[in-house]
Amino acid sequence: MRASSQIRRRRVFYIPGYDPIHPRRYRELYRKEGAEQAGISGYKIDLKPKTTQGAYGWHVTGTFDTTQVETDVEVLVWSDIVKASMGQSIPATYLQLIQTAYAYIGSGALFRLMRLRKGPMIAALYPVFFLLAQLAVALTAGWFGYRALHALTPQPVGAALGGVAAIAIAALILRWFRRHDNKVFAYYLMHDYAYSAKSLGENSPQLEARMADFGAAIIEALQQDWDEVLVIGHSSGAHLAVSILADVIRKEGVPTDKALGFLSLGQVVPMVSFLPRAHRLRRDLAYLSARDELAWVDVTAPGDGCAFALCDPVSVSGVAPDNKQWPLVISAAFTQTLSPQRWKALRWRFFRLHFQYLCAFDTPNGYDYFEITAGPQSLRARFADKSPSKSRIERPENRYTDTL
Repeated sequence: MRASSQIRRRRVFYIPGYDPIHPRRYRELYRKEGAEQAGISGYKIDLKPKTTQGAYGWHVTGTFDTTQVETDVEVLVWSDIVKASMGQSIPATYLQLIQTAYAYIGSGALFRLMRLRKGPMIAALYPVFFLLAQLAVALTAGWFGYRALHALTPQPVGAALGGVAAIAIAALILRWFRRHDNKVFAYYLMHDYAYSAKSLGENSPQLEARMADFGAAIIEALQQDWDEVLVIGHSSGAHLAVSILADVIRKEGVPTDKALGFLSLGQVVPMVSFLPRAHRLRRDLAYLSARDELAWVDVTAPGDGCAFALCDPVSVSGVAPDNKQWPLVISAAFTQTLSPQRWKALRWRFFRLHFQYLCAFDTPNGYDYFEITAGPQSLRARFADKSPSKSRIERPENRYTDTL
């Protein structure tokens, strides 16, 4: 028998995706969107400075009818690792492009991933084509510069000056594109996909060390006076959370008087689990899916083109054990939970939609991020009677299913 479903004190650990931005953005997002959702749903959310240790977080008081819940949220920060991996020169980024394309095409992962969902694969191919288009523009402009100087200046000076001009023009244009990447995210997405691809799905030693620190923080919380410990993994943070929680349960187990919840949002697990050396992740997926110590709910939406919407990350990876019980795969169904006006405004803002799971919904319809994180029910109790989405995808498509 697990802990009581009634929650008065909760500890939340939020694991971001591949994001170089300071974690304060998540506090401001929670504050703004939480206030909006509270107004829609009829409860109250108050934020204060954090009361626990940790790099960055905040305290939430949630009032639901006459019930008050105290929650401490901590962001498990790995943005410094992300920033370091993004500090690449322009030539190095194009080398990453080649290496990443080879990793997914050479391993056959690309074609198998496309059988699951085309949306995230279009998102993955977008930076490749966009960067190649930028290179084509730069080289074309450089060629015209070369031809102009070559024609106007006597030989052999014209050829030499033309060559220098071509290189300078191409370099200036590529630098201009990179300076404005905050509008198109081509470099950002390239670095994101390259981060896992460079090691074919194997975590770097630096990331493993950070994940061990995250696991230690969760273990410490499980030993303290919290009714529920809730771990949230968003985007790439979801597959980190899988391995972190698997390690926590293997090492320490979960006290029977604690509720342990795992909420994966907008997950892109197959982008890593389908790679040849993702042995650890596949092993952890299989292990976690059969554990009774936690409740695992996976939330995606077909309207999120960056996520593997409604793809059961365990089953599609080909590692589902016979006694599999997690995750519960449900849809945030943006077309139903957002008003027509809001959906129209957000429909083509793909990056913003990928963060919608952390935002307010006009008609939540079972999924309310703020009630889950600050409300009086545990994750297990809240979704105990919820059926998985009928549109979920469970067919195994992964070529690599070894876990050793």
